[in-house]
Amino acid sequence: MQLKYSSLPKAVLLLEDGKVFEGRAAGKIGTTTGEICFNTGMTGYQEIFTDPSYYGQIVVMTNPHIGNYGIEESEVESNSIKIAGLICKKFNQNFSRKRAQKSLQQYFEASGTVAICELDTRAIVRYIRDKGAMNCIISSEITDVSELKKQLAKVPSMAGLELSSKVSTQKAYTIGNPEASYKVAVMDFGAKTNILRCLMERDCYLKVFPQKATLEEILQFQPDGIMLSNGPGDPGAMPEESQLVKALVETGKAVFGICLGHQLLAQSQGISTYKMHAGHRGINHPVQNTISGKSEITSQNHGFTVNAEEISKNPNIEITHVNLNDKTIEGIRLKNTKAFSVQYHPESNPGPYDSRYLFDEFVNNMATQKAKG
Repeated sequence: MQLKYSSLPKAVLLLEDGKVFEGRAAGKIGTTTGEICFNTGMTGYQEIFTDPSYYGQIVVMTNPHIGNYGIEESEVESNSIKIAGLICKKFNQNFSRKRAQKSLQQYFEASGTVAICELDTRAIVRYIRDKGAMNCIISSEITDVSELKKQLAKVPSMAGLELSSKVSTQKAYTIGNPEASYKVAVMDFGAKTNILRCLMERDCYLKVFPQKATLEEILQFQPDGIMLSNGPGDPGAMPEESQLVKALVETGKAVFGICLGHQLLAQSQGISTYKMHAGHRGINHPVQNTISGKSEITSQNHGFTVNAEEISKNPNIEITHVNLNDKTIEGIRLKNTKAFSVQYHPESNPGPYDSRYLFDEFVNNMATQKAKG
């Protein structure tokens, strides 16, 4: 039976600057707040919703049909939905894929996730691109805009907000084959499951450490390399983590940073970060490898970036990747070390596999270091 959207309860989307959009309720009936952002990917909505980097954010999906292939429980990037809410055009109750176990509506209801549909998402994205990222509120239980404004005024800005501790593991754990060729310490700032999979596929045994792990705890594992994971929030609000990364680099071990891990690696070398106007989120962002000259289509999800001018003045840092749309820094390497990082997501779920060679480079760096003894 086809869903009649006109039968759904009304819902309201209010932006921080007072802009109001009216739509229909989806997911759980309720109210939610967060920073609004948009993702331009045409597929992979389940991976997006469970990506810890989205914690505290309400996502606008630019693809018009969301939920059309249902929910497959193995296709997750963490143990739960991490987005604060969803904005979409068509929220599909029916799904066509035989492998799917449930509908998106069932998935959202079980997790308590609030959504709004039947909105002109093109207009919303154009508005954000013009005005910039800002906080917003969705409600399918309160339609009084003045009341929603009062609630929205209490929501803190993403700038200066530390969120990694909300999604990091609380206790260290191991995963993979203990007899593997390489041991990798993973700093969990909000790690995606597919980062761990990509490492295990390359003969790595992993110990995943919580955000507040100490240098001594990490080195006790005797890792061959260090993975600095992705994660949510403002890297500028994580000075202790930046100092830990600096100490890890100074051990001489191979280091690989992704997204938030990339920003923390830069900060550990005295490079500042800043909040972007609207951020990069999608699976179609072009990046050039400045070493090889080749371009890659990348999967991205970040609202902060590193200071390009400061990097260009630092003789110890080499720029390895540049965004072809806006020339922001997408990758760096620390000279005379085996430490490097990228702003985008080479594990690529969802997204193309153009950048998975970076995991091979990390493994090669560990092999080189082990050969030196």
